[in-house]
Amino acid sequence: MATAMDKRLFYLMNIAQHRVFKYADAESEKRIGLSVTQSAALMFIATNEGCLQKALSEATGLNQSAVTGLVGRMMKNDLIDRKICPEDGRASRLYLSAKGQAKLPEVFPLIGELNKKLTAGMSTTEIDVVTKFLNNLIKEFS
Repeated sequence: MATAMDKRLFYLMNIAQHRVFKYADAESEKRIGLSVTQSAALMFIATNEGCLQKALSEATGLNQSAVTGLVGRMMKNDLIDRKICPEDGRASRLYLSAKGQAKLPEVFPLIGELNKKLTAGMSTTEIDVVTKFLNNLIKEFS
C-alpha cells in the first residue's frame, strides 16, 4: 500500500537539516578531526582572510557568543589566529594558522562528497528547483 508523501515543509526541513548536520558532523569529526562548524569556519576564513569575527558570525548563522566560543576552541586547537583590528581596537580579525591551512585540503573533498550525497539520484532540473527553493528561503527569511 503506497503512502502519501509528507508535505509539511517546515517539519521536513527541520528533520532533514538535523539529520544532514548530524551526519556531516560525524563524518567531519571521524575523517578530519574537526566539527562540521569548524570546517565551515576554516573554509570561510580561508576565502576571507583577515575577516572580522562578526563576518564569521553572519556567514555561519551563529550568534556572536557562539562564534566567540567557536573561535576560542579553534584558537586553542591552533587552527586560527585572532588579531586586533587596527581600524577598530574592539574588533578582531581572523586568520588561518599553519595548522588550519594544512587542514583545508582535507575539508574541501569532504564538502564535495557531502554535496554529491545530497544530490544523488537527482536530475539537473531537480537540483535547480531545490537550489532555487533554498535560496528563496534564505532571501525571504533574512
